[in-house]
Amino acid sequence: KYWIIEKEAKSKLCKAQQEAGFHYEDYRLAFREIASNTNERSLIASILPKQVFANHKLMIERRDVALSAQQQSLVVAILNSFVFDYMVRQRVTTSISMYAFYQIPAPRINSTDVRFSPIVTRAARLICTTPEFDDLAKEVGLKPLSPSPSPASVRGEQFGATDPVERARLRAEVDGLIAHLYGLTEAEFVHILTTFPLVKEPVKVAALNAYRDVERGLVK
Repeated sequence: KYWIIEKEAKSKLCKAQQEAGFHYEDYRLAFREIASNTNERSLIASILPKQVFANHKLMIERRDVALSAQQQSLVVAILNSFVFDYMVRQRVTTSISMYAFYQIPAPRINSTDVRFSPIVTRAARLICTTPEFDDLAKEVGLKPLSPSPSPASVRGEQFGATDPVERARLRAEVDGLIAHLYGLTEAEFVHILTTFPLVKEPVKVAALNAYRDVERGLVK
């Protein structure tokens, strides 16, 4: 309904902000403030493209936190996991406040951990599916989608995943990896999956099978 001229808006901000740069010019981690514990999934997170704005219903990372592209991808993977969502559901009814968010435990690993890269790469492949994410893809070590890659190269592991079957596999593997990151037993993970009644059974079966494949060393 309303528009502003970007150049004029920038000129009206204080000099310190102009020198430091503007948050909207970078990729930022974000999650939906609406998080009903009766929905199919409660917490929904992603990384916003550059030049994107949102209102107060989207919790957005301040870029002065200075998370790298790899760290952003790792955090998004954790936030979107069944395990993290399960803990969110114990604390919220219709929305998630930052007070509740900060109470939820999350594993912390760095790039030297052998579990870091497998999670980051899969999360980035799920996110970097349009040219708006080309710069993020490069930072994480993927190939950008523009110009359009050849059909032969798309079958490799270096591009964002757009095929629904491949995306489902990657999401299941991320959930299996995250469950192990939290140190859950298979029985504990099975219990968590049963608390998502609206999630289709094949999705939960795939996540459980991925958990087992991680244990067998088949997901790397």
